[in-house]
Amino acid sequence: MTSFDTLDIPDSGYDAVIFDLDGTLVDSMPAHFKAWCGALAKHGAGSVFPEDVFYAMGGRPTKDIVRELNGECGLKLDPEMVAIDKRSAFLDSLDEVEINEEVVAFARSLRGKMPMAIATGGTRLVVEKTLQSTGLSDLFDEVVTANDVKCGKPAPDIFLEAASRLEIAPERCLVLEDAPAGIMGAQSAGMEVVCVPAPVRIS
Repeated sequence: MTSFDTLDIPDSGYDAVIFDLDGTLVDSMPAHFKAWCGALAKHGAGSVFPEDVFYAMGGRPTKDIVRELNGECGLKLDPEMVAIDKRSAFLDSLDEVEINEEVVAFARSLRGKMPMAIATGGTRLVVEKTLQSTGLSDLFDEVVTANDVKCGKPAPDIFLEAASRLEIAPERCLVLEDAPAGIMGAQSAGMEVVCVPAPVRIS
């Protein structure tokens, strides 16, 4: 096996690697959760999204999550407006986002040797800003976002689109993911998945 401390990465069996962004390449989930809390509070729903539920829904597009919160909590939040406010709050917190050193080191070890893509539930603007902020913009051959597919994770669409752009058969793609929705989507696409553990936080 490749020598990475917490990643169980196979040595062979794949011709391309697809990475999730938030929680996988970058440690951005605390900043995203803070942005969610701020946006929901602005719309009078500050207590409807506990942190454990947020992590369970990780990887899914913002508007999809708002629609689910509406259904589960009997709310009438405007998905578009909440998404706009959440995006703004997150972009204000970009300085808090750091790379996941181990995952990025793996990606850098493959640069020029194997095609790589990002498949993320984030929107194009936020993804590009995140990549610029963390210095990862030039590392990947393709970046597929929520804006590029009809159905977000846990549907397989975003992974299949990434494989198509890389011109690699889905079953020959390895995926690195941290969130249940992303893992499910990648498996549904017929891809092998390496689960990225949550970073250890020292309080």
